[in-house]
Amino acid sequence: MRMRRNLAYFTAIFFLMPGMLAGAPAKAGWVALFNGKDLSGWKNNGDEKWVVEQGTILGESTANKYGYLTTEKTYGDFDLRLKFKGEAEGNSGVFLHSRITGIDPEHGPDILGMQVEVDPSPGKHTGGLYESGGRAWVAMPTAEAEKALKPGHWNDLEVSVRGNHIVTRLNGVKVADFTDPTPKFTDGVIGLQIHTGGGVKMRWKDIYIREK
Repeated sequence: MRMRRNLAYFTAIFFLMPGMLAGAPAKAGWVALFNGKDLSGWKNNGDEKWVVEQGTILGESTANKYGYLTTEKTYGDFDLRLKFKGEAEGNSGVFLHSRITGIDPEHGPDILGMQVEVDPSPGKHTGGLYESGGRAWVAMPTAEAEKALKPGHWNDLEVSVRGNHIVTRLNGVKVADFTDPTPKFTDGVIGLQIHTGGGVKMRWKDIYIREK
């Protein structure tokens, strides 16, 4: 009887497995940008700390300047999914269609492009859009979207980019829906930020992209 139950169990798993795998990002055209082991495919810009720890990317202030971990590849239209968790009060962000333009000895790398704000504290506009080296804030979260952040926990961030149209969602809540009348770039690197001033300790994982 026990053997029959075991056989039934493994038979059920066999037939369910394809459906389970179909739900994984890679099976729906998603590609992992982070392999969970090292920083292959990424470039460290600046003197700040970027390491792989317990299957996550840890970005942490050391020189108290700006620091950016950017993809080696550039991207145009895409969907991006990732998880982040703030473990200190310092500010961070995710950059889209961006370029590193130089290194300043005082504050570290200079960057141009659109940033999706990521801050560990509520009410600090996480998921809003900020153009670095340009217009500053271009899309602020609604009052409801400001409540979507889960401080001290893993948060899900989704970004959709189609030409000059950018949509962001935080933990399933739409934060920004912005059509840029004057986009600076239509492609560029994706980057994770350590903000100047110190105090940043941000973790990232499950980073997937689907190009369009």
